[in-house]
Amino acid sequence: MTSRRIPAGADPVRPGPDRPLTVWVDGEAVTGTAGQTIAGVLLGAGRRQWRTTHQDGAPRGVFCGIGVCFDCVVEVNGLRDVRACLRRAQDGDVVVRQGGPAAVAVGEPADGTGAPDAPEVTS
Repeated sequence: MTSRRIPAGADPVRPGPDRPLTVWVDGEAVTGTAGQTIAGVLLGAGRRQWRTTHQDGAPRGVFCGIGVCFDCVVEVNGLRDVRACLRRAQDGDVVVRQGGPAAVAVGEPADGTGAPDAPEVTS
């Protein structure tokens, strides 16, 4: 998929001048235009994947583009599980890719075996 922009003079909607913005994606500055979603900014910058699945680390990016599938979730300004296809980018947003091994639930051992933690014995 390649992003393509219509020159402002040829756009039948007659938009005003572009207002550039910069978001920080995994520590790297990525530029976009005010009004774009985070997914739009990422796609426009040539990024097609920005999340990995919990089970096998498979890459994911935008799939449905309408907020139904949750393939495009990222962390934005410290808030996890933000759907990049729905959230409009704001200048200065800090976006972090999301995914990897499933988070360890409270009371579950860090080794991921699913066996409950043994109670701590004190004498």
